[in-house]
Amino acid sequence: MTERMTGARSLIRSLEHAGVDVVFGIPGGAILPAYDPLYDSRRVRHILMRHEQGAGHAAEGYAYATGRPGVCMATSGPGATNLVTPIADAHMDSVPMVAITGQVATPMIGTDAFQEADISGITMPITKHNFLVKDAAEIPRTIAEAFHIASTGRPGPVLVDIAKDALQAESEFAWPQRLDMPGYRPVTKPHGKQVREAARLIAEARRPVLYVGGGVLRAGAHQELRVLAELTGVPVVTTLMARGVFPDSHPQHLGMPGMHGTVPAVGALQQADLVVALGARFDDRVTGRLDSFAKDAAVVHADIDPAEISKNRHADVPIVGDCREVLADLVVAVRKDQSEGRQGDYGSWWAQLNRLREEYPLGYEPAEEGGLAPQHVIRRLGEIAGPEATYVAGVGQHQMWAAQFIGHERPGSFLNSGGLGTMGFSVPAALGAQVGEPGRTVWAVDGDGCFQMTNQELATCAIEGIPIKVAVVNNGNLGMVRQWQTLFYEGRYSNTNLQTSPAEEEKVRIPDFVRLAEAYGCVGLRCERPEDVDATIEKAMAVDDAPVVVDFTVHHDAMVWPMVGPGVSNDDIQYARDMAPDWGDED
Repeated sequence: MTERMTGARSLIRSLEHAGVDVVFGIPGGAILPAYDPLYDSRRVRHILMRHEQGAGHAAEGYAYATGRPGVCMATSGPGATNLVTPIADAHMDSVPMVAITGQVATPMIGTDAFQEADISGITMPITKHNFLVKDAAEIPRTIAEAFHIASTGRPGPVLVDIAKDALQAESEFAWPQRLDMPGYRPVTKPHGKQVREAARLIAEARRPVLYVGGGVLRAGAHQELRVLAELTGVPVVTTLMARGVFPDSHPQHLGMPGMHGTVPAVGALQQADLVVALGARFDDRVTGRLDSFAKDAAVVHADIDPAEISKNRHADVPIVGDCREVLADLVVAVRKDQSEGRQGDYGSWWAQLNRLREEYPLGYEPAEEGGLAPQHVIRRLGEIAGPEATYVAGVGQHQMWAAQFIGHERPGSFLNSGGLGTMGFSVPAALGAQVGEPGRTVWAVDGDGCFQMTNQELATCAIEGIPIKVAVVNNGNLGMVRQWQTLFYEGRYSNTNLQTSPAEEEKVRIPDFVRLAEAYGCVGLRCERPEDVDATIEKAMAVDDAPVVVDFTVHHDAMVWPMVGPGVSNDDIQYARDMAPDWGDED
């Protein structure tokens, strides 16, 4: 039985049918018709954000926490264009998201009407798909297709732009019982022959590595990954986007590879004779100079997106499929090989890797004169909050330290902007993650630069009762940019100092993050001494009815090590300044 209703009501009804329980957004002229029936919905909660970029990142955080598409909503023109950054972020990191925008009325499209922007055209390169809806009758089908596309195959963002007159017009509401999308058939089941060939290479290899990317996390394949790793005894490295999908505490885990990866992880890939890439895309931050990356290794590359395979590095064995199914089939193939006496011997390989672990552990220099080292802050935060907490990083030095010094033991415990590297991601994404998992402790680990881009969402947290905790690693600078200026620009610190007062002894704080937090209705704390770190974190942990902001005032010269410099080979990784590792015997 059909029911006649406006396109706006049809939109809200469609969101309810799609299982949406929360929308992050800001109303405005072109989307305003949708906000009227949203007012009456008992199933969809709307969270009024303070900026559309915050709405998009909150939708990402919700998607990370729940595995379901996050939903954000904005009006036409500037409302829609403010969503471009989080849409691009979700596209780079394969985050399922549906962005709904209002558009000017159909007769006005193309006339440069007030608040008109061709958001479909603008976002075409950074969405998995997008729609422009001009007919109210098409809204239910379009919403159903948008959620299906966003959450299947390689996940990603989908934009639905709806003309204002389509929201105001009436039509018969009919939720589609089945979707007919002949051009969209993602392959999930891998080819058996390719899987068997991968198993054979694993058995024959002397120095294999499982190179695990975010696709394993998106596929929910952490259990299958652990079974394969323990079955084969092959060392595992997890990228920035896969931190937690294989426990840091597991003896086979070598850490994170790449520009700021551990020496054992980087060394394992460089010295490998077989790289089994699972849901990873051979990103430049992992490979360094591509022509020198794992140059003696054969490559097995499994990914649900065929466009990624052999894009950057030729795959000797390409496997198209969902990582969970690939890993499950690979376990079967390896067990069959082992039952027939074909099993790898990696004893000398592990001896070489264990030497690297012993000689080049992650560490840091204490701050001078009793100052506060940011690595110490982040390590103690991870130890006190524990592995069941969720950690959401911004972008820069603090992001790398959070990846390095927090023990990531469960999938989905670490959220960050990897591919796009979006400053301002942390606070709104933490908000979204907290909404998705209200019973879990959520810490945003942010830098003072990132924090000042989106900290207005603290108002949203306070008003909506979303008790995130924010650790501001405050070095008074754009830390990672300063590090590069130290290393590559002869210490010429052009426009990286965020403090306006040159008189350091005056201790002028602009802004004062504690007072700022309090102005936003949050609890504000400050820590400046290493002996106060534990008590400050514990005080923040004890607050469960309000957001908390902790200003950790740290030294501005701390740097992230290890480091592979821009444009150089991973072989030239620096363990610390003026210190390069010795890989040891390759045989």
